[in-house]
Amino acid sequence: MTGYCMKCRESREIQDTEQVTMKNGRAATRGRCGDCGATMFRIGKSS
Repeated sequence: MTGYCMKCRESREIQDTEQVTMKNGRAATRGRCGDCGATMFRIGKSS
């Protein structure tokens, strides 16, 4: 799964993904940037 890394300012592959639920009940995916290791967050279910 890919997402936008705010630190690299590019679309990167998300590593170590985990499904989370936000406070409003929506599904999201959280993980780490494959390049710099920063935390990445993507709203919506992982495919």
